[in-house]
Amino acid sequence: MTPPNPPKSAPFSLRLTFEERAALEKAAGNLPLGAYIKLKAFDGRPLQLQGQGVRRPVKDPEALAQVLALLGRARLSNNLNQLAHAANTGSLPVTPETLAAIQEACAEVTMMRQALLQALGQRSGLEA
Repeated sequence: MTPPNPPKSAPFSLRLTFEERAALEKAAGNLPLGAYIKLKAFDGRPLQLQGQGVRRPVKDPEALAQVLALLGRARLSNNLNQLAHAANTGSLPVTPETLAAIQEACAEVTMMRQALLQALGQRSGLEA
């Protein structure tokens, strides 16, 4: 018989101004903000932090900016929502234009996925 898990500690919240939070995040570097605050609160003694990993910085900021620009101008969510609504109501005619719109939306989503993975330093899984 295993002993029951000890109860988790109660959360503690701290209100910060935007400037205070930005300064803390900058000082934390690659550490998660909570881990950095704990480290400072306990006089720099290392703590046993479970489940706390190092943040992975963006590998390619230009690729990430490209993805954000694509998201801003593509109106994908609106277009896909309209297609889903038409499909759900049975009013989606399967015309060459409809098929082209769906294929275009899929291609744009694929491009954004590849750019995001590149920006995050991950492989897309689409390379041969």
